[in-house]
Amino acid sequence: MQAPDDFVSLGIEAGLAERLPERGIKKPSEIQKQVIPLILEGKDLFFSSATGTGKTFAYLLPILQRLKGREPSVLLLAPTYELCAQIKNETDFLLKTNSVSPSPHSSLLLIGSGNISRQIDSLKKNKPEVIAGNPGRVLLLAKMKKLSLKALSFLVLDEADRLVSDESLAETRELLELIGRETGVPPPVAGPVVRPVYISCSATITDKCRQRLLPFFRPDHAVVSLSNEDVLRERIEHWAFFAERRHKISSLRSFLAAVKPGKALVFSGGAGQPGNVVSQLQYHHINALPLFAGMDKKSRKAAIDGFRGGKVDVLVSSDLACRGLDINGVTHIIALDCPGEDLVYIHRAGRTARAGRRGIMVTIGDEQEMNALARLEKRLGITVYPKILFRGKVAAAGST
Repeated sequence: MQAPDDFVSLGIEAGLAERLPERGIKKPSEIQKQVIPLILEGKDLFFSSATGTGKTFAYLLPILQRLKGREPSVLLLAPTYELCAQIKNETDFLLKTNSVSPSPHSSLLLIGSGNISRQIDSLKKNKPEVIAGNPGRVLLLAKMKKLSLKALSFLVLDEADRLVSDESLAETRELLELIGRETGVPPPVAGPVVRPVYISCSATITDKCRQRLLPFFRPDHAVVSLSNEDVLRERIEHWAFFAERRHKISSLRSFLAAVKPGKALVFSGGAGQPGNVVSQLQYHHINALPLFAGMDKKSRKAAIDGFRGGKVDVLVSSDLACRGLDINGVTHIIALDCPGEDLVYIHRAGRTARAGRRGIMVTIGDEQEMNALARLEKRLGITVYPKILFRGKVAAAGST
């Protein structure tokens, strides 16, 4: 049986569905068609699909129409400040059903870099139904008895593979165990018992990630997995430029001058590297800003807002800082290294070609990194085109 081709037919209330055209969304994506009915049914769920396919709205739409006035009833967890803030903004966008009367529902951002006293005051005063935050801060407030999780109806782990990575597992697991105790239902429990619905999503959910979360999910949970291959192969063109390590930033400058991208997102790993790259770009009058975990919240927000709003042409980021972000209009991704893991390349490339658009993924690397890229090319089944800069233009290698 063919899935419905509009949100109302999927079971989404008209008031929520009417908000979506403002985001350029006219009909549900494939992942939304499959996920929304399962969440409305109350199924625990693991789901994955390529970046830019609408995963955030896939869980927000059915969850937000189930708000019942208890506080908080929805907990949305993500690994970084930027992604938590993005999820909260999309939540607020959907809750604002019209401009005349304010929404009876509210949300709150709880992240580690925020002022904890103000967060406690906001919890008391606003009594938010939806919490978006990182596990560390949510766990701390719950252990301080400032945040009650007894009324939770939905728990979402966005970018779940990062939330249960080796460095984050202990904190996430402790929070999930605390939620199990507070809701009075030790997971996993099958059947009609009233307990939170657990939802895990990412562009890439590995078997390791799933195994670490399984103890907290119902045995009858659902799994939806759509391949990343169509986006990586069909909507993203992959380029490679050779450059010795000491010449990478000058190669980046030459590329930016040749292509003049509207929005370019540059990945540069290593401590302090984004700041170093930006300093050299700014010296040559390129409108760039850095984004990495060591920056204060205000500077990180300014960088994201400037890039998203078009005031900043080039954002130079670490992998962690830009994980899961949806920034409209990114035409070029430029990596100043070749990642050792396939999933890192997939997540980097996924910052472009979002919502059906096309994009270009560029790797600037030395001989060792070009060899690593060739191996990655085979594993992912993509085609990487070697390129050079010739007379201020991008050309195929060997064509001059």
